Amino acid sequence: MRILVVEDEVTLGGYLRRGLEAEGFAVDLAEDGEQGLWLATEIEYDLVILDIMLPKRNGYLVCADLRAAERWMPILMLTAKDGEHDEAEGLDTGADDYLTKPFSFVVLLARIRALLRRTVHERPAVLAAGDLVLDPARRVVRRCEADIELTPREYALLEYLMRHPDVVLSKTRIIEHVWDWRYEGGPNIVEVYVGQLRRKIDAPFGRCALKTVRGAGYLLAADGG
Repeated sequence: MRILVVEDEVTLGGYLRRGLEAEGFAVDLAEDGEQGLWLATEIEYDLVILDIMLPKRNGYLVCADLRAAERWMPILMLTAKDGEHDEAEGLDTGADDYLTKPFSFVVLLARIRALLRRTVHERPAVLAAGDLVLDPARRVVRRCEADIELTPREYALLEYLMRHPDVVLSKTRIIEHVWDWRYEGGPNIVEVYVGQLRRKIDAPFGRCALKTVRGAGYLLAADGG
C-alpha cells in the first residue's frame, strides 16, 4: 500500500518514512503543502498523512482542494494543534481522522489500518483468500496453520493483491501502490516478486492462488486457488 506523508518537520518526516517502510508500506514524502497537493493529485495513493501547519499551503486547504478534485483517498490529519475547533475544521474540510502530536507510532499504525479497512467499502480486519490469511495488525501470514515468512516488499505485494481479490492488477498499477516514487527500474521487477511470492504462498501447499493473466497482469484468487 502506498502512503503520502506531507510533513515539513524533516526529522519527523524521516521518522515516519522509516517506520512505515519497516511496516511494509511504500512511502513518498512532501515537505510543503503545494508539493503535497501536486503529488496527491498526480499519483493514486492509498492514504495521505497530512500535517496542518505547512509552508506554502496549509493542510486544511490541501485537504479541501483534494476533495474538490474528487480525490477520495483516506486523509489522516497530523498536527500540533490541539483543540476541538481545529479538529472539527479538519474533519469538515474532508479529513477522515485526526491525530495530535506528540503521538504513539503504534496508535498511528492502528489508525492507518482502520482507515484502509474503510476505503471504498468496509474491509475485514484480517484478510483471507481461502486458507491463506494475512493479519495486518500482527503482520502475520499463514496458510494451512503454517507461518509464512515474507520480506517487507513481498508482504506489501501480497497485502495489495489480497485487498483486491479476483481483480486483474497490471504491473503499472502494482508498482504505483507497492513501490514509492524513488523506484527507477522497469516493470519487470513485479515478475520477480510475484515469482518469489508464489514460491512461498503457493508451491509448498500445492496451490495456485496467484495467477498470471497474460498481457494484463496478475490476479489473486479469492478462494485461495
